[in-house]
Amino acid sequence: MLVAVYGLFALAATSRSGVQLATQFAEARLAYLLSAFAAMVYIVATVSLGQGGVTSRRLATVAISIELVGVLIVGAASVLFPSAFPHATVWTGFGSGYGFVPLVLPFVGLWWLRHTR
Repeated sequence: MLVAVYGLFALAATSRSGVQLATQFAEARLAYLLSAFAAMVYIVATVSLGQGGVTSRRLATVAISIELVGVLIVGAASVLFPSAFPHATVWTGFGSGYGFVPLVLPFVGLWWLRHTR
């Protein structure tokens, strides 16, 4: 189930960032580059979680940790400096546009990795 949710976010973030970069890049470069970065993190997490080997689990832990730091930093920055984020990213407002799932997901992912060693 966790891999499926990460896969869904990988697909959503990749699609969103692809459209944003192709059609509106000049309007909000930072936001759209952050969307592309989030997409890459979700892809790495999805593939790593799906493989399940020792190296894959380590890579998943790194990717999910980056995701957690990203959502916390981008979330806080978007609340404190809203003018820097004229267009939303997956992590804007701590993932409020996605029902705060981007905020909860890394905690669940890290918990799952820890408890399924």
